[in-house]
Amino acid sequence: MNRTTSLFFIFQLGVLLSIDAQETKIYTHEQKQFQDALALYNNQQYQAAQALFEKVKNTTDDYETEANSVYYAANAAVRLNQRGADKLMEDFVERYPTSTKRNSAFIDVADYYFETGKYPYALKWYKKVDKGAMARADEERYNFNSGYSYYATNNADQAERYLNKVLDSEKYGAQAKYYMGYIAYEHDDYESANERFDEITDPKVLEEKLSYYQADLNFKLGNFEKAIEMAEKQIPKSDRREISELNKIIGESYFNLEKYDQAIPYLKQYKGKRGKWSNTDFYLLGYSYYKQGDFESAIGQFNRIIGGTNSVAQNAYYHLAECYLKLDKKSEALNAFRNASEMTFNEEIEKDATLNYARLSYEIGNAYEPVPQVISAYLEKYPKDEHQNELQTLLVDSYITSKNFEGAMILLEKNSGYASKETYQKVAFYRGVELFIDGDYENAIERFSKSLKNTENKDFEARAQYWKAESAYRLNRFEEALSDFTSFEHSLTSKNVEEYNQLDYNLGYSHFKLKNYTSAISYFKKVTNNYEDGLPEKTDAYLRLGDSYFVTSNYNAAISEYNSASKINGPERDYATFQKALCNGFLGNNSNKINELERFVERFPRSSLRDDALFELGNTYIKGGNEASGLQTYNQLISRFSKSKFAPQAMLRQGLVHYNANRNEQALTKLKKVVNDYANTQEAKQAVATAKLVYVDMGRVSEYAAWARNLDFVEVTDAELDEASFEAANRKYAEGKTDGAIKSFEDYLKEFPNGLHSNQANFTLAQLYFSKGDQVKALPRYVNVADSGTSEYTEQALTRVCEIYVAKQDYQNAVPFLERLENTAEISQNKTFAQSNLMKGYYKQKNYQLTIAYAEKVLAASNIDDRIKSDAQIMIARSAIETGNEQLAESAFTEVKKIASGEVAAEAWYYDAFFKNKNTDYEASNISVQRLVKDYAGYKEWGGKGLVLMAKNFYALDDAFQATYILESVIENFAEFNKIVAEAKGELSLIKTRQAEINSSVNPNGN
Repeated sequence: MNRTTSLFFIFQLGVLLSIDAQETKIYTHEQKQFQDALALYNNQQYQAAQALFEKVKNTTDDYETEANSVYYAANAAVRLNQRGADKLMEDFVERYPTSTKRNSAFIDVADYYFETGKYPYALKWYKKVDKGAMARADEERYNFNSGYSYYATNNADQAERYLNKVLDSEKYGAQAKYYMGYIAYEHDDYESANERFDEITDPKVLEEKLSYYQADLNFKLGNFEKAIEMAEKQIPKSDRREISELNKIIGESYFNLEKYDQAIPYLKQYKGKRGKWSNTDFYLLGYSYYKQGDFESAIGQFNRIIGGTNSVAQNAYYHLAECYLKLDKKSEALNAFRNASEMTFNEEIEKDATLNYARLSYEIGNAYEPVPQVISAYLEKYPKDEHQNELQTLLVDSYITSKNFEGAMILLEKNSGYASKETYQKVAFYRGVELFIDGDYENAIERFSKSLKNTENKDFEARAQYWKAESAYRLNRFEEALSDFTSFEHSLTSKNVEEYNQLDYNLGYSHFKLKNYTSAISYFKKVTNNYEDGLPEKTDAYLRLGDSYFVTSNYNAAISEYNSASKINGPERDYATFQKALCNGFLGNNSNKINELERFVERFPRSSLRDDALFELGNTYIKGGNEASGLQTYNQLISRFSKSKFAPQAMLRQGLVHYNANRNEQALTKLKKVVNDYANTQEAKQAVATAKLVYVDMGRVSEYAAWARNLDFVEVTDAELDEASFEAANRKYAEGKTDGAIKSFEDYLKEFPNGLHSNQANFTLAQLYFSKGDQVKALPRYVNVADSGTSEYTEQALTRVCEIYVAKQDYQNAVPFLERLENTAEISQNKTFAQSNLMKGYYKQKNYQLTIAYAEKVLAASNIDDRIKSDAQIMIARSAIETGNEQLAESAFTEVKKIASGEVAAEAWYYDAFFKNKNTDYEASNISVQRLVKDYAGYKEWGGKGLVLMAKNFYALDDAFQATYILESVIENFAEFNKIVAEAKGELSLIKTRQAEINSSVNPNGN
C-alpha cells in the first residue's frame, strides 16, 4: 500500500495580524522584534525565530507577548527536533494557563508529529487536546488524524473508534472508509472490507489504493474471474512489488479455476515475499506443471519443498512421487512416497503412499528399514485391505530378494499360509548355501535337512542332498558325505541340476579320504574320461588317480597318471614329477629315479618339494653306493633348506654314513651338529643315541656321559620307561579313546617333558584338544611343536597356531608365526594361507606398503578361489585409500566388485559410488548406491555411508527434497553410527541454510 503524504491534510500555521488601514501603528522595540521573529517562523526559519522569540520573552513586559513568544519558541524547538522540546511546550501550558494559544499548542504539536509520521508522538499530544474548545473543521482533522495514528500504531480498535466519526466527512470520509476497510481486510473480515471499499466514490482514492486490494479481496472471497480482471487492470499502474503480488493473485486464480496452462506464466512471475517463495508457492507451480504432464518441471518445483509438515506438503510429496515414477526414477519415488505416507492430513493419500512405498521397497530395496518390516507394517495397519494377498506374497519374496533367508524361514514357520511348501523348501536350501559359503557347515546341514523335509520341487531336493554332502565333507565326516553323495547320485532328477557335473569328482574324493582306493580310482577315471580339458578338477583327478595307484603299489599305473597330469600345464606338475621318481624307485629303477629327481631339481627351482626331492636324491645315491654324491646332495639340502624338516634328517643320515664307514670323528661332528642345530627334535634324540654307540665303539664312554649330561632335552636313563609310557598313550589314541588318550598324553608329558616322543605327544594332544573345540589348551601345545625345531609336525602345528590367532584377530601374535609358515610351508595352500593373513595382519598394523606387497603375492598364487582374490583386492583398495592413492583404490575396488560377496561386496559398491561422485557422474553414483542398498541391505553401515553420498549427489543434481529427506532419514535410522550421523547433520545444515535463502518455509536451524 502506498502511504504518502497525499493521504493527509496538511495545514499551515499562521497568525493573522489585525492592521487598521486607517490608523498608523507605532510599534515598540519588542513588538518589532516579535513581528520579525514571527515572520522568520512563518518562513520556517525556526532556529533564527527561536533565538529572537527567546530575546523578546526576556525583554517584554506584556503578558500576551511573553506567552506567545514562549509558545512559538517551544513550537520551533519541536520542529527542530531538539531534546526537551516536549518539556518546553508542557512548561508553556503550565506557566500560561490563560493564554489563547494553550489548546492550539496541543493540536499544533500533534499535527506536526502526525505530518512527519511520528504517530506515537502525535497520539501523545492529541490526547491532551480539549475537544470542546475545537472548531468543527479542527475536530474532523483531529478525529481522522487520531484514527490514522492508532491505525499506524496497530491499535485497530481505537483506530475504528475515531475513523467512524468522520465516515460522513466530505473531506476525510473516503479515506476513513478505506482504512476501515483495510483494517477489516487485515483481520480477514473480507465481507466488511468489501462493503467499506464499495462505499468509496473518491476517484483519487480508488485510483491509488483500491484496485490491488479489491483484486486480492475478490481472490480471497473466491471470485477468481473478478480477481483476474481487476488484477490485470492494476498491473500497468503498479510498482514492481505490487506487480509481483498481482501476478500471484492472477496465477492462483487460474489455478483455482483449474486453468493450469494459464496459471503457469503468472505463477512464474511472482517474486516472493522479500525475494523468497514459500512451500505453497512451489507447490502451486509444481502441481500446474504436473497437471500439464510436464513431470520434469513439476519435480523441479516439488523438490524445493523441504521440511513441510502440512497438507500442502503431503500432497506435494505424493505428486512428486508420481512424477518420479512417470520418469522411471523409482529410488526417488520411494523417498517421496515414504514422506507422504508419514503424514496424516489426508487418509487416502496416506494409505496409497504407504502401499506404493511398500511395493517400491520390494522392487528396488530399502536402505532405511528392512523391506519385510515395511510390508509387515502395511499388513498390520490395513489388515483387511484388498491388497492383502499381494502384500503377503511380496513379504515372502522380500525376504528372498534381500537374501534374508533365515528371516523368510522364521516367517513361513509362523505363517505357513503365506507361501507354498515349495517356497519354504527353496528358502531353506538357499539359507543352507549361505551358511555353507560362510563356512558354518553344521548349521548349513541343519537347513539342508529342513529343505529335504519339503520335497515339492525334485530339483531342489536333489540340490539340497548334494550340498548337505558337501557340508559333511568339509567337516571331515567322510562316511556321511559319501552316503549323501550316493543319495544324490540315485536321485531321479540329479542329472537335471548343475551340481551333477561335480558328482564323480566328489565321490572319488570321498572314497579316497576313506581309503577306498579301488572305488576312488573308478570315479576319478570317470572324471578324466568325461570332464573337459582345462578344468582344474580333471588335472587334480589325474593326480589323485596316481596317488590311489601309488598307495596300492600299482606303480606303473601311477606313473601313467602322473605323466598325464604332467602334460597339463597345471599347478602341481612338480608334485607329479616327484611322485613319478618315487614310483621308479619302488619299481627298482633307481637310475630312472635319480634322473627324474635331478631333472626335478633343475626344472622346478621354486617348488615347495625341492627339499623333498634333494632328500630322496641323497638317499638314493647312498643306497646305490654313490656315497660322495649322496653326502654332497645332503649338504646342498642342509645349506639351502636349513629350516626344512629334512635338514636334520639329512644331517643325521650323514652322521650314519660316516659311522658305517668307520669315520667316527666325522660321524660325531655331524651327530653333534644335529643335536646343536636341531635340539629337541626326534632327529636330535636319535643323534644322541647314535653318538652313544660311536663313543662306545671308540671307548670314550665317560666323554659321552659328560656331553650327554649337558643336554636338557633327553633323559637317557629313562628311555625304556619313556617308550612304554608313550606307547600306552598312543594305543588309546589309535583306538579312538579320546578322553583316555588326552589324559595319557598329559601324564606322559608331565613325566617326560623332553622325552623321546615329546614332540609327537604335544602335537597329538594339541590335535585332540582342537577337535574338541578347546583352542585355549590346544594353542600352547601347537606352539611347543612349532618352536621345537623342524619335524614332520612343524608345518601342521604352525598352521594351527596361525589359524587360532587369526580367528581371534590377534595379528600381533599371529604375524611372527605367519612369517615362519610362509618361509617353511611345503604345502602351497598353507603358504597362500600365510600370505593372505600376513596381508591382513600388516593392514591391522597400518603397514600399508607391506599389505599391498602381500596382496600382490596372494594374487600371483595359482588356483586360489574368488574369496581369497577378493580379500587381496580389498586389502589393496583399503591400503590405497589410507595412503591417498585413489587411482589404485578405484582400480582395486573395480576388481573386488566383480568377484566379492557379502560385506566386502557392499564396501566395493560404496566405493564405486564414491569415485563416480568424485568424477561428478552423480546419476551413475546414485545407481551404484541403489545397488548397494538393494542387494546388501544387511550391511547397514555401508548403506548409511552410501545414503549420505546419494544425498550429496541429489543436491548436486538440484533435487533439494531428495537430499534433505535422505539426510533426515539417515539421522533418524542410523543413530548407532555416530560418524555417519554427524556427517549427515553437517550436510543437512549446509543445504537448509542455502535453501532458506530462496524458500521462506525453510528453517535453517531446524533438525
